[in-house]
Amino acid sequence: MNRRTLGAAVGAGAAAVAALVVWQRSSPGHHLRTSRVQRNADVVKLGAAVGANYAGTAARKLFASAERRIELDEARELKTAEAVAERLGNMKGALMKLGQMASYVDEGLPAPLRAALAQLQSSAPPMSGELAAQVVEADLGKHPRDLFVEWDPVPIAAASIGQVHRAVAIDPLTGEERAVAVKVQYPGVADAVSTDLKNADLLGLILQQGFGGLNPDEMVAEVKERLSEELDYRLEAMNQQRFADHYRGHPFIHVPEVLPHLSGPHVITSELVDGATWQEMLTWSQDERNLVGETLFRFVFRSLYGMHAFNGDPHPGNYLFHPGGKVTFLDFGLVKHFSDDEMHTFISMVKAAAYDHDGPAFRRILERAGMIREGCPAPDDEVGDYFSQFYESVREDKVVTWSSEYASGIVRHTFDRTSPIAQYATVPKAFVFIQRINLGLYALLGELRATGNYRRIAEELWPFVQGPPSTPLAEAEQPWLRASKLKS
Repeated sequence: MNRRTLGAAVGAGAAAVAALVVWQRSSPGHHLRTSRVQRNADVVKLGAAVGANYAGTAARKLFASAERRIELDEARELKTAEAVAERLGNMKGALMKLGQMASYVDEGLPAPLRAALAQLQSSAPPMSGELAAQVVEADLGKHPRDLFVEWDPVPIAAASIGQVHRAVAIDPLTGEERAVAVKVQYPGVADAVSTDLKNADLLGLILQQGFGGLNPDEMVAEVKERLSEELDYRLEAMNQQRFADHYRGHPFIHVPEVLPHLSGPHVITSELVDGATWQEMLTWSQDERNLVGETLFRFVFRSLYGMHAFNGDPHPGNYLFHPGGKVTFLDFGLVKHFSDDEMHTFISMVKAAAYDHDGPAFRRILERAGMIREGCPAPDDEVGDYFSQFYESVREDKVVTWSSEYASGIVRHTFDRTSPIAQYATVPKAFVFIQRINLGLYALLGELRATGNYRRIAEELWPFVQGPPSTPLAEAEQPWLRASKLKS
């Protein structure tokens, strides 16, 4: 495997997973080819085979659809938990989840990694409606037909660790019927993820050999912790409702409300929302796409600065789009919460690099944060240039147009082994997922070709500036902001 630097750790975990798959396939006689490694090699084969038959979409992408957009072949349904564990579980373990981390920036990765990622992203065959009903009954104590006014046994889509069914429920507050989406976790997938996470230490070993300055312990620990949390639908429901509460009444950011009495460890029931998918939205006018890009940007950084949290899965399937820049945000299984100290570090970094343009201060912050070891011989300006690529779009007060080349260029820069700074860079735990969402966001903005003065938008969001509204969306947001300040 080529020696490449982690830089700011953008997508490193995902790239490592893909590299592991390539390494497994190219080294069949290696002494580390244990049963777990063999199982992961089988993941690739299974993913390719199943993916050929199921060119499906993530459940959250079709979350709002009341139509049966996926016609299921009953002969291929997974009708027992054992079948799920054997086929679905093997394909949808932690490798799948890690592989998705780099899927939206794979243009900047080497061809072998792109090939591996393509296989790791294969979609899942569905479990039968009756098996899904068994999961619901085990969690909530009753068969779905006894819990809901209507229950569709045919899922509207299949996701990475669960599938979604349409239903109609009685709202306990109003007594009225409402359409809901019921996400049901595949039985057996937790065991598959647990097995795959045991290989995370092996990933750390490979990364340490390939990336000179890396101490992988914290990165591996963070990956294990976050992906293990994603299996707990109770935690996901809590996170989703926390975001729904925070953004309630917002003019263009919407998070579906959770129905807690119809949710459990393996089931989440929330309001059913209709909207356009990513591919549908891409056919809209450039003006509409600009509004979408601004909303995505505002959601990420308003959540980070306002909630000290973000939804760590910036995937196109996690959004539904509405005219005028309104976006519904879905899937809160991978939420990262930050401490006050971590937030102070992030805010200090962006202030030094993008606002004050203070290279020596930026370097001192990087060293205190553990992103670069002390003693790196490179001068401050070179260190600043190396680590400040993410701030290019907000460093100057000007209109910019995001491009896919920009996002891919950051990946190539991050994985460039030629800089001597590479051997001094590492990945503190707090940064494992924050740069992942940065790069994921930038890739989406690039695909939108979003245009706007993002420096002025950023100044609205930066806590040390809190600038005036600079766009029509910002003006529309002002009443909500004032009301939020009164509530706090």
